[in-house]
Amino acid sequence: MELYLDLFSQPCRSVYIFASKNNIPFEFKKVSLMEGEQYGEEFGKINLIRKVPALRDGDFCLAESIAILLYLAEKYKTPDFWYPADLHQRACINEYLSWQHTAIRLHGSKMLWLRDKYDSALEDLNGSLKLLEEKFIQDKPFIAGDNISLADLVAIVEVMQPVGSGLDVFEGRPKLSAWRDRVQAAIGKELFDDAHRSLLGAQESVTLMDPSKMQFRKPKILKLFM
Repeated sequence: MELYLDLFSQPCRSVYIFASKNNIPFEFKKVSLMEGEQYGEEFGKINLIRKVPALRDGDFCLAESIAILLYLAEKYKTPDFWYPADLHQRACINEYLSWQHTAIRLHGSKMLWLRDKYDSALEDLNGSLKLLEEKFIQDKPFIAGDNISLADLVAIVEVMQPVGSGLDVFEGRPKLSAWRDRVQAAIGKELFDDAHRSLLGAQESVTLMDPSKMQFRKPKILKLFM
């Protein structure tokens, strides 16, 4: 099985962590988003949507991180706590997975790319983080209860994204910080750090990037966030 990933991307990190943590055998295929490799001819044969992550399992190809996570969980029969059979726990996970696309993910990504609109992006992000704490985490160890799940995994990579812009989203948020520590412990610090190494070097990467490549991506970035 091949996983096409760029660990600068939040959804890619969630897939990478999940597959690695569960000892799912895969070949890591690096697709550099900054270099525009997702628009290459070869990747187009894997995923016409031109996004990462993408999966190829024999002749079967799959896009979208949530679909890939569920596919891996079901195919490899990963421990139940990741995506519980319990109706209510699974519903809580599905609720978060449905909400996060236009909330935590959108607003966290803005902090990394739209620095000229920082104040507005920060206000949106703070609202999403407040909802994450008050609605989804509440007073539970994890989003769905006592154990880590796919919801926590998808949430942590999104919450970490603005950290790449130098923003400490955990400052003044003890509940969020404690949840982060529990998720990190459940994943394992070594794997957690490995998955986020590219992100935490993001400021330097963007600074050193060829301006012509930034211009290439600018219309796409603005289209996503404006």
